[in-house]
Order: sequence, then structure tokens, then C-alpha cells
Amino acid sequence: MTVQSTDGEIPHGRELSFAWLTGTVMTGLTSVLLMGAALYVSFNGQDTFSTAYEALQLITRPSDDAAGSQVKGDRIRPVAQTKSELEVVEASIREVVDGRAMIKKQPFVRVKATLATAATALSEDIPNYDPVALIDASQPIAASADQEANPEIYGTDVEGEVQIRTVALPASFVPMAAISDQIAASYVRQSVESVFSDGGSGESGSIALAYADPGTGIRDLGVVTGGGLSGVAENVSIVPKTKSADEAGLGRSERVVMVRDDGPLKDTLLKNGFDDQTYDMVAATLKNVLNSANMPRGARLRILMGPSRTSETLIPHRLSIYFPNSNGDIKHAATAALTDRGNYVLGLAPPEIAFAEEDTEQINVNNLPSVYRSIWETARKHDIDDSVTSRIVAMFAYDVDLTKKISAGDSIEILETEKDADGHQDLLYVALHLGSTKRELFRFRTSDGVVDYFDPDGETGKRFLTRRPVQGGGRLASRFGYRVHPIFKSRRLHTGVDLAAKSGTPIYAAGDGVIEKAQWVSGYGRYISIKHVNGFETAYAHQTRFAEGIKAGVRVKQGQLIGYVGSTGNSTGPHLHFEIKVNGRFVDPLSVKLPRDKSLSAQYDGAFSQTISQIRDLMERDAKPMTVASAD
Repeated sequence: MTVQSTDGEIPHGRELSFAWLTGTVMTGLTSVLLMGAALYVSFNGQDTFSTAYEALQLITRPSDDAAGSQVKGDRIRPVAQTKSELEVVEASIREVVDGRAMIKKQPFVRVKATLATAATALSEDIPNYDPVALIDASQPIAASADQEANPEIYGTDVEGEVQIRTVALPASFVPMAAISDQIAASYVRQSVESVFSDGGSGESGSIALAYADPGTGIRDLGVVTGGGLSGVAENVSIVPKTKSADEAGLGRSERVVMVRDDGPLKDTLLKNGFDDQTYDMVAATLKNVLNSANMPRGARLRILMGPSRTSETLIPHRLSIYFPNSNGDIKHAATAALTDRGNYVLGLAPPEIAFAEEDTEQINVNNLPSVYRSIWETARKHDIDDSVTSRIVAMFAYDVDLTKKISAGDSIEILETEKDADGHQDLLYVALHLGSTKRELFRFRTSDGVVDYFDPDGETGKRFLTRRPVQGGGRLASRFGYRVHPIFKSRRLHTGVDLAAKSGTPIYAAGDGVIEKAQWVSGYGRYISIKHVNGFETAYAHQTRFAEGIKAGVRVKQGQLIGYVGSTGNSTGPHLHFEIKVNGRFVDPLSVKLPRDKSLSAQYDGAFSQTISQIRDLMERDAKPMTVASAD
């Protein structure tokens, strides 16, 4: 080949042009870089590297002709209504003060909310999932002698306070066979006069017999009148497009929040994905376009959440604020959007939507958090104390796989007493709705002064075996059942579950029992088996070493350290192989029904049934006008 031409500037035959070659090579390199960048961004859940205006689709408002059209996209994300109520309900209760029985009104705090469908900065600093900590948090409460476990709630209201006095009937008193209208009227007059008398003693004093007529028309306690939580997404397919939700990265979703009462913008934003730093940045951006940092009742907030480059939580990508005008119409006021440089700038209004009375949230399957994280996120959004949240999580840890992702529409209900002078509240009731299953726990005090939480059948939420006895819960690497063995490549029964964790991670006893084996077993490596009551056995394999003092014949308690994760025996990596046997037969540790740790005796049937009825009545009552501002 030659670069010289004998017939002018255009090369012929084997001749070559450096300019053409350079242009061809540069075009090819540019194409490769552009396609590589597009594929990289696509596989990481992003759609652009542009600034916030393009990335967040901050486009001008569509024309009237296009108002009914929809922008074409990969798929429609389901949008579900969310319920987020923090209310105060009042009831008349009976309590003993200085030996005297009093009936008075008392407020209770009630929360009914759908579980958070995305993890934000609100729950970024929560405790790590730890079975030992859950065991400690679920221990019964030793109540003081004067502490009421559950207030005695009446089905009717009283004005002010009413004092109750009981006296023994005279030994000479013989009830009449029948009571005439005249005698009944006289009895009522005497009772009323005695209530409003100034005191005294003897026959002319204020002591009078009284009774509560069951036929006064007061509704029965515990009668369920319907209701329940909205927010279940129906007739929608929540399926990731190209890969499973467990493998996919975080995606964008939008929540629409209605301001229920006048108040600062900051209070609402801090409970919906913002932290102090991001709020300060947004406030500085909006200060020149908003007259006030307070939000009026009926205002709407559209918050677009998206992944962060520095953490595993969602951060606010865009905030749009809408105010109601004098005609009741909702009009756009301002928008702040996050740029690629990490600061917020003013943006154009996003495409218009129809605002509903209820709050809504766009559900992105990639963002769904674990049950554990979602309960914490929801509790903090409603100002539930962290100690109460720890107990709630611990009580359900024996029934629910807390590391599993929630589903759209899952919800929680909580009932607490009002804060006392020290800011303390007692948890009276909690219910967790996961899918079609509802789990309820009621606070109850037994005669020995111990307070615990029981389901409607009188059993505690705590089971006598934990299902993931490794620190942090471990990652489920292999389930129970038939599989192709990773080493021998043959199909055989996997007699337990594999919980992957770093080598040296602590392993705890799943329940109280006696160690039968603590030795090397072929294939299992360093192996421990524990015998529990009622024909239950647990086994722990592939350990790197045993804890000090662990040997056959030693009695261990639930949560006691017995060894450390390793990869001994036939193993492809560090993990705990955990087994449960019932009467000598292998069962699935994650699904087997385990016996409860404690049940109420028959002597408490009547009192516990009354407690359940009273609590359910409070959960169904209408909130008073003193309703607290919604957490949203």
C-alpha cells in the first residue's frame, strides 16, 4: 500500500488517505464509548447522565390537547393509596387512686398506617438486625404494684370524674320479689340525691346502692363495625422488567402527600425522606419563591425519591409544592430539583396529575425494604419511641421472617397510652398485616405482676426457638428441600437452611436445651446438636470453632453463644447450616410451626377476653376533634 497518488488528490487502488483513516477510527471509538456508556447506565438503573432538568423530566406543562395522553414508558408503575393516621381517641376508664375507684376520661394514641414502601434517611441509623437483641427486647415486663397493665375501659363517656364507693349489703336486707314503678322511682331519686349530697353518715348520709343497667342502649364493647386499612394494590403486576427484585438496584418512585393541618414545611419533609441537611438546601433554594416556610392545610407535596450515590437509601430528587386557591383548585407554587452536582435548583413544574384526597405513593418493586426496616421507617414517621419499636419488632420476630421484603399494602396498627409527665407511653396493642395474614398482640398483666403480650388465643408472640440463630440473621443462601449438591453434583435432600455470613460471625443457641454433640462430624465439619423439649432438636454445622465451655452435656439458654461461622467439612464458603428435627424428622426451619413460649392459664380467660374487647373497641372508635396532625 502507498500513500502517494499519481492522479490527483483522490486515492485509487491500494493508495491510502490518512485523513479518511483518522476519521474512520475516531468515529468507531466514539460509537463504542457512547454505546458502552448507554449500556452501563442502563444496567445500573439510571437513564441519563444529564443534569437534573433532563434526568427528572422537568418539562413544561402539557397542552390541553395532550392532557389526556400518557408518556410512553417501559411499564406502568402501580400507584397505591397510603393510609397514615396518628389520632387521639378518648375513653372513660376506671382506675384506683389512693384506694378509691375513679371513672374519668383518658386519651389514647392510635396509629393506623400502611408500611413504608421505601427506606429513607429516616431509618438510616436504626440498629442492625440481631437475634440476640430481639430476644432481650421481647422479655416480659415486671410491673410495679400500682401500675395498671390495661386500663378498665367503659363503653360510655362521663363528664368530669366520678368516684365509685362499694359497701356491703346489710345482713337484714331481703330483696323484694317484685319492684313497683313507685319504688323504682324512689330508688332513682335517692341515688341521685346521694350522688350530689355533701356527705354525711348513717341513714341520711351519702351512701347509696347503685347499679349499671345493661339495657341503656350503649353499644357493646368489641363489636367490629367494618373499616380496616386501605392501600392494597389490586389488579396490578409488580414485576421487574429484566431481573428479580432481589438483584435489581434502587429505582425512582414518587409520593404525593397532603398537608392535614397548618404547620412548618420542615416537619412534613423530615418524615418523608429528607434530613436536616437536604431540608436546609431545599429551603435555601425556595426562599425567594415562597412567602413562608409554613404549609397551609390542604397543600400538596410531590416528592420524587431516587437512589443515592453514597448510600443504600433513597434521597429526594425533586420536591414540588402545590397550594389550594380560593376556589379550591390546587395550583403549582414551586419546584426544587437535585442536580448531578448534589445541590438543589429551581425547576419547572412536573407533568400535571389529578390529586386524590388520600395520600398516594408510586410503588417501585426495587425499593421495597425488608419487614424489619419498613417497621422502623413507619414507626419513626409516626414518632413512635425507638424502645417501643424494638419491642414490636422483637415480638413478631418469632413468627415473621423480618429479612423478607414487604408487599404493597402491608400495614400496621398501634395503640398506646398518652405520654405521662416523664414522656413514657405504654404499648397496649399492635397488629401487623402482611399479605392476607393478620397478627395481633394484646398487653395483659397476670396476677404475679408480670406484663407480657399475647395473641387472641392467649399465647405470647415469642416462640421457644429462633429461626436464624446467627448474628445479623445471615443471608439465605440455600433453602430446605431437594437440590443439586454444589460439591457432589447429585440431587439430594438439603436437610436444613444455609445462612451465609462472614467467617467468625457468632452463632447462638436457637432455644433452651442440652448439647448432645459438640465434635467433628464427617461432611458437617465442626458440628453442634442441641436437644430441646417436646421432641425438638437443632443442629449447627460447618463452624470454624466452638465457644468456650461448649461440650456435650452442657445446658444452654436461648441466645447463648455456642460457636462461630466457618467453612469446615463439605462447604463451598463460610456459612451456617442450620437444621431442626421434630421427633427425629427433618423440617424446614423457616416454615415449621413452632410451639409458643408461654400461654395464659384458664383462670385468665374472662379478664383477657374483656381486654381484647375493650382494645378492639378503641381501635374502631371515631377520633375526637382533638385529632393530632397527620404524620404525613
